[in-house]
Amino acid sequence: MVANKTLVTEFVLTGLTDLPRLQVPLFLVFLVIYLTTMVGNLGLIFLIWKDPHLHTPMYLFLGSLAFADACSSSSVTPKMLMNFLSMNHMISLFECISQFYIFASSANTECFLLVVMAYDRYVAICNPLLYPVVMSNIFCTQLLGVSYIIGFLHPLMHVGLLLRLTFCKSNVIHYFYCEILQLFKISCTDPRVNMLLVFIFSVFIQSFTFMSIIISYCYVFFAIWKMKSEKGRSKAFSTCSAHLLSVSLFYGTLFFMYVHPGSGPAENQDKLYSLFYTIIIPLLNPFIYSLRNKEVIGALRRIMNK
Repeated sequence: MVANKTLVTEFVLTGLTDLPRLQVPLFLVFLVIYLTTMVGNLGLIFLIWKDPHLHTPMYLFLGSLAFADACSSSSVTPKMLMNFLSMNHMISLFECISQFYIFASSANTECFLLVVMAYDRYVAICNPLLYPVVMSNIFCTQLLGVSYIIGFLHPLMHVGLLLRLTFCKSNVIHYFYCEILQLFKISCTDPRVNMLLVFIFSVFIQSFTFMSIIISYCYVFFAIWKMKSEKGRSKAFSTCSAHLLSVSLFYGTLFFMYVHPGSGPAENQDKLYSLFYTIIIPLLNPFIYSLRNKEVIGALRRIMNK
């Protein structure tokens, strides 16, 4: 006779550490990071919306990226902040899957937005005379629509496959949010199909989008190299440098998170990669794109002087 198994409908998030003396300091640190992230990203969106000088395709895509970053950070950080100050680290199955879906949708959308931004730089530098025609409002809207549709539809497949899993072993997730690979570890149902599809789609999407960006920039760098004016080369490269830095941070972390398998001591490394991706990159992006951008700084000054 097979004993009845009690199905788990709530989980415990262990968080970053279980040391009581670190909970309040970590809460304060990540509260400041989260508030700065929201101010940076939402402030950038407001600036782009408010200033007519920024109503161009490049800043339309940048505003969309800022929105994806805000969603990514908000899917994880508020719950983590609550857990720092609470003895109750429970999260329901519905909340857990919702958290994963919002995070995964934001990550997928950001992958495709970075491709769109690379294509925008390719057209601007390689075909500047055709730029207003190619990057029309309708085409830009279509590019954004496709990025968001793919970004939000793809994780639905993994959510559907998650719902076939049952949890009856442990309800403890040794992580600071509901990361999908951690859910597989405590599943009573064989998750090999889920893991295989996560791996295949992660490799495909990350490789496809990354190679698309690399190809775009190969053309861009070749066009910059052929420019005779040193000032022109410097100006063209400066418009790409922020995007290249953002791409390097994003893909470097993402490849380690979902393509590089880890176990044992590597699990702590994976937690650091996740922390960097979910919290630090959304914090850095608005400043990467703004601090050395004369148009954004000029728009900020115009708004402040009103």
